[in-house]
Amino acid sequence: MGRESETGMDLRADAGMDQEPDAGLDREADAGLDREADGRTDPGADTRMEPEAAAGALIGERFPAARAAFLGGGVLSARRTPTSDLDIVMLVDDPAAPYRESVRWRDWPVELFVQRTDTIGAWFAKDTAKRRPSLARMCGQGVILADADGTGAAIRERALAVLDAGPPPLTPAELDRRRYGLTDLLDDLAGSSDPGETAVICWNVLCETAELALLLARGWLGSGKWLLRELRAADSRLADELIAAREDPGGLAVLADGVLARAGGRLWAGYRQAGRP
Repeated sequence: MGRESETGMDLRADAGMDQEPDAGLDREADAGLDREADGRTDPGADTRMEPEAAAGALIGERFPAARAAFLGGGVLSARRTPTSDLDIVMLVDDPAAPYRESVRWRDWPVELFVQRTDTIGAWFAKDTAKRRPSLARMCGQGVILADADGTGAAIRERALAVLDAGPPPLTPAELDRRRYGLTDLLDDLAGSSDPGETAVICWNVLCETAELALLLARGWLGSGKWLLRELRAADSRLADELIAAREDPGGLAVLADGVLARAGGRLWAGYRQAGRP
């Protein structure tokens, strides 16, 4: 049994398992911006300009007429590393917005999320539907770098309202899809005899178990490192137990079954999913 049903329907995609949301279509950086093929600095001592100063300089040169700008707070926290990037949300009157652009600026890799005041609300809603509030977090919990006319303060209030409201509740259909998907993975894990396949299945069981636990707690989801951060915030004990059991198929199965028990138990026989037109 695999991650797709026999009808070819992608269970993960249908359950909202996309990557962190984009802010729009990628666009080419303006001429004169120094870009490297790998898009990242080498690990080592961080000798770059301070994040707020670098972000402010970029805004002044590239977006002098910006109505508001925010710097995501991750780079300003204790989690900052020599490979951290600058996540900057821009509010402009440019009709080309919304778009997302990756550039290098004064040795910093930068992700630009360029929005207009009449588009950002729709992107907050898209993030909320996916239960990944990336844009709202940057605006609500980041640093305001520019606020020409009160737009920054107003957007921050809207972002905080999104975060305070939390993600939408899990629907019965979504819950069944999650139960079925994790049950399928656990069956694969029990029958696996290939070490490589077992390692991959273990990782998927860990991620699916973490996401189901977050959904049952009506918590936000995350991809990559953000999945672990979200689970640590919601259930630090389970997060520690899953990481400790990440290479232990039996231990992972026990933890997964514990979370499944909260959701109604395993589900496989009798599950039915309608195809999308």
